[in-house]
Amino acid sequence: MFAWVVLIISGIFESVWATALGKSEGLSKAVPDIIFIVGLILSMAGLAYAMRDIPASTAYAVWVGIGAALTVIYAMLSGDETFSLLRVLLICGLVACVIGLKLAH
Repeated sequence: MFAWVVLIISGIFESVWATALGKSEGLSKAVPDIIFIVGLILSMAGLAYAMRDIPASTAYAVWVGIGAALTVIYAMLSGDETFSLLRVLLICGLVACVIGLKLAH
């Protein structure tokens, strides 16, 4: 169970580093660069830890799903991406798949 908690947290950090990378303008802005590096390290370390107890295919799919969903949600809320019902429904589908992978594990 602890591995799943770590995996979820590392998925959150995946969204953090992906968002920071987008804001860094090609790794040319110090604050987003630092957030990117720290988020990347924490995310990868958490993923690696979780893969000790969760199969790599499942762990990676959950990690990417969480990161992708949160990245898009943040972008829509911050105005960086347009908000649409279709995007929200697709993100809900992605989240449902992540939950399904946990339940099927």
